[in-house]
Amino acid sequence: MDFERFVFYFFAAILIFAAARVITVRNPVYAVLHLVLAFFTSAGLWMLLEAEFLAITLVLVYVGAVMVLFLFVVMMLDINLSPLSEGFIRYLPVGLGVAALIVLEMYLVVRASHFGVDTMANQLRHAEGYSNVKELGGVLYTDYVYPFEIASVILLVAIIAAIALTMRKRPETKSQDPAAQIAVQASDRVRVVKMASERKNP
Repeated sequence: MDFERFVFYFFAAILIFAAARVITVRNPVYAVLHLVLAFFTSAGLWMLLEAEFLAITLVLVYVGAVMVLFLFVVMMLDINLSPLSEGFIRYLPVGLGVAALIVLEMYLVVRASHFGVDTMANQLRHAEGYSNVKELGGVLYTDYVYPFEIASVILLVAIIAAIALTMRKRPETKSQDPAAQIAVQASDRVRVVKMASERKNP
C-alpha cells in the first residue's frame, strides 16, 4: 500500500467516525464539533483529488463561518438535553427504516458497476502550472452559465424575501429613526419657562 492510499483510508475512516458521531452523540455541542472534524477530513480528501479550491472553500466557508456560527448559537441557546432523549424508542423503527432506505439508495448510486476500478479511469496527474480555480471557473461560466445565473436569481429572491420579512413593521416592535433624531431641535426637547424670582422673608 502506497502512502497516498494510506492517507485516503485514514481520512475516510475519520470521516465515517465523525459523521456517525454527529447523529449519535447526545450533546449538540459535541455534534457540531464532530461535524467540523468531518468537514476537515473532507477537505483532506478534496486535496488528494487535486481540488485545492474546493478544499479551501470548504474549510473557510463551512468550518470558518457556518459551523462557528452554529456552535455559538447552540451554546447560547442552552438546550435542555432531557427532552431530546424522550420518545427515542418510539421513533426508532422509523429512523431505522429511513436509514436503510438511504443506505440502499447510496448502494444503487455508488455500486461497483458505476464506480468500480474497471469503470473509472486512473486519475491523471496535472502539470505544474495547472490552475484548479481557472478550470473550475471556465466550466462554471461556459457549460453551466445558465444554471449558475438561475441559482443566483433564486438566491437573490430569497435574500430579498428574508429582508422583507425581517424589516416589516410590527406594532410591538420598537425602532429608532436616525433621520428624525438628527433633525430634532432644542426647542422640540427643552422648554424654557420664565418665572419671577421669589424672595423668602427671614
